[in-house]
Amino acid sequence: MPVRQIKPTTNSRRFTVSPDFSELTKTKPDKSLLAPLKKSGGRNNYGRITIRRRGGGHKRRYRIIDFKRDKFDIPARVTAIEYDPNRSARIALLEYPDKEKRYIIMPKGLNVGDEIISAKDYRAEIKPGNAMLLKYVPLGTDIHNVELTPDKGAVFIRSAGSSGQIMAKDKGFAHIRMPSGEIRLVSLNCRATVGKVGFEEHSSIVLGKAGRRRWLGRRPEVRGVAMNPVDHPHGGGEGKAGQGNPHPVTPWGKPAKGGKTRRAKNMSDRFIVKRRKKK
Repeated sequence: MPVRQIKPTTNSRRFTVSPDFSELTKTKPDKSLLAPLKKSGGRNNYGRITIRRRGGGHKRRYRIIDFKRDKFDIPARVTAIEYDPNRSARIALLEYPDKEKRYIIMPKGLNVGDEIISAKDYRAEIKPGNAMLLKYVPLGTDIHNVELTPDKGAVFIRSAGSSGQIMAKDKGFAHIRMPSGEIRLVSLNCRATVGKVGFEEHSSIVLGKAGRRRWLGRRPEVRGVAMNPVDHPHGGGEGKAGQGNPHPVTPWGKPAKGGKTRRAKNMSDRFIVKRRKKK
């Protein structure tokens, strides 16, 4: 079973749900596919905090993932399933006949010993891990690792358990239903990988204690109502009543929930057929 309930030996472990890592076949990453990863602490190039509540955490090294799948028409064998601290999904180590190794996001149903291929300009077998152009993927097929611009590498649908679906093809574009429910146009010359991203049990993980969140590089959050008026629009007031029941806003007065975050003249708007549902 990919996740396990921890025995409540302490209060902090009472509700912890942790992955059991039983699907992993290799514990140490391939050195040739590692790169250094420097932490920013949420600061930009001026040293100013632009993302709050970041900092600390365990040191990591980046695993170089093959998002382009540009070694065409050469079958690769899956040699290992590994853990990646930089993403929610697991990664699979591929080895090609010329002994070159590459990492990919592990799709659901892919096992050690399987052979997969990236087809350059034809329809490959529709099985998890095979990559091809969207124009060759049948309608209704689950896909992940979708490109937005041809040959630029996958940017969509890469997190654990996620998948998209091709709803239609029309005038050089595929209508793809995203995990959010949004239906978006993507060029048929973009590449995608067949299948659903593996380790869908990631959504069941419960950290269980604040310390485990610190290991991931996440610092404590302070509620706006617990602050002073000078620090937050929700701050101040007498006792716990605070400022009553205000509309939730950021420390700078912008709507915190439901506010639009896309630019007014976003060029990608014309590629959105159906908006995602508001929570």
